[in-house]
Order: sequence, then C-alpha cells, then structure tokens
Amino acid sequence: MIWEDECYLLSKRKFRENANIINIFTQKKGKIEGIVYGGTSRKVRNYLQISNKLFVSHTSKNENRIGYFKTELIKPISPLYFSDKERTSALTSICSLLNVLLPESQPNKIIYVAFERLLNSINVENWIFLYIFFEINLIKELGYDTNLKQNFKDLISGKELINIKIDGNFYEVPEYLITEKIPENFNNTLIRKSLYFTRQIMVNKFFVTNNLLFPKSRVILENYFN
Repeated sequence: MIWEDECYLLSKRKFRENANIINIFTQKKGKIEGIVYGGTSRKVRNYLQISNKLFVSHTSKNENRIGYFKTELIKPISPLYFSDKERTSALTSICSLLNVLLPESQPNKIIYVAFERLLNSINVENWIFLYIFFEINLIKELGYDTNLKQNFKDLISGKELINIKIDGNFYEVPEYLITEKIPENFNNTLIRKSLYFTRQIMVNKFFVTNNLLFPKSRVILENYFN
C-alpha cells in the first residue's frame, strides 16, 4: 500500500538505533502509526516535533503490518512557542489526547479541521478558551455530547459557575460553556474550572471505561492556571 497525505505529528518514540516510530493525524486516513528511518538524524529530528505539519509518503506491504514513512516539513508549529510554557503545554496536551483517543485508521474530517483551526489560532490572546471549546467539541465528536446549551439553558443565572448533574455525576460548569460565548472578563480560576470540567468528562466517559491512562501533559496544562 502506497499513499501520500498532509498530517500533524502526534507522538514519536525511538525505534532501534536510527529510527523513530511516529503517530500522525491525517485528514484522509485518520491516525496512523509508522516507522521513520533516519528519524534520529539531526536533519529529521529537528522537524519531527510534536504538532508540526508534515507531508508524508507511506509504504507498507499489507494493512496488517506497520508501514514506513518518508517525511517532509510543511509548517513548523511547536518551535514558535518554545519560550511559551502554557502554549507549548497546550500543544503537547492536545496531541497526547488525540493520540490516545482517536481510533486507528479512521478518518474524522470534523476533528481534523477543528484541530487545524486550533493550531492556527494558538497565537491569539484568548487561545485558552479556543482550546477549551475544542475539547468540548472533541468529546462530542468522539461520541458523547454533554448537551450543555440544550439541556441546561434554564439554569443560566448570571453566576460564573453552575452546579449541574450529568449522568449521575455533579459538575461545576462555567456558565460561558453553556452560552458558548467567550467571557470578556476571565481569570485563572475560571480557566482552571473549565479545564477541570472537561478533564472530568473525558476521564469518566473515555479513560476509565476503556482502562486508559490520562495524559500527564493535560494535567500539567491545567496546573499552569492554579
């Protein structure tokens, strides 16, 4: 099997002496794993950075065996934020979540387009709220819709935080997540509560039920807003 596509790098790990095994997220093929020979060379490892946009050529003998990638850099993303701990943590976090939660070889254009839009907007001032809304939409696209706006519109009371029962569990939900409007005034407490809410939903609906480990990088991101 031979195919080519654009993609984003979700993870990498060393394989043998001079190679890497990488996971990428492509629009046409979804999440794919493959080997990059020469991936530890200076030239290649400099652009094999998490969240970078790549062009890959994939070759495999059959669908049941891991394939091989030839890679080229399209757009560097993570190097732009090496001096920004919060944004770097967000990039690592979202790539880790997608790497764990996306099924193998199942394209999802909605998630791909939303992910690409987030990466292109990570430099704006209110980027963290775009990140939070991405997680809300990711949860929905993966099969669980909290229906915050539809089911809880009558609970909107002008309070910053609202206690809501969802599937037997109580959550403290920031009101702006129900109205779907980014707040004009915000603070670290509101951001942390938002991230905690989406984390609890993901843990309860995906990670615990499937016996998966929640990414440490996502917890680190949350801790930046303590």
